[in-house]
Amino acid sequence: MKKKQNMSTLIDTLLTFTPNLRHGQPCISGTGISVSRIAILHNLGHSTEDFVRKYEHLTPAGVHAALAYYFANKQRIDSEIADDEAEAEKIEKEFLDRQQVA
Repeated sequence: MKKKQNMSTLIDTLLTFTPNLRHGQPCISGTGISVSRIAILHNLGHSTEDFVRKYEHLTPAGVHAALAYYFANKQRIDSEIADDEAEAEKIEKEFLDRQQVA
């Protein structure tokens, strides 16, 4: 009789950092879902179950790893999110201003 082997996952395999994917932002391994996206949705009140339901290719472990990374680097990630939002608002304003001129 073969003994059943317990498989385990190392935490550092749940996130990847790829320079040409999401500008090198950390993502859940095997997906294009960034830690920033998980952080934004989490801060809007979404749960791990919500993420897994919406993005069926995600696992609870991947979401929890993303949240752990976010909370360990919260100040930097929140600052990056704020910078991205400010840049998006600036681009939108420039676009709308050009539309009014035409």
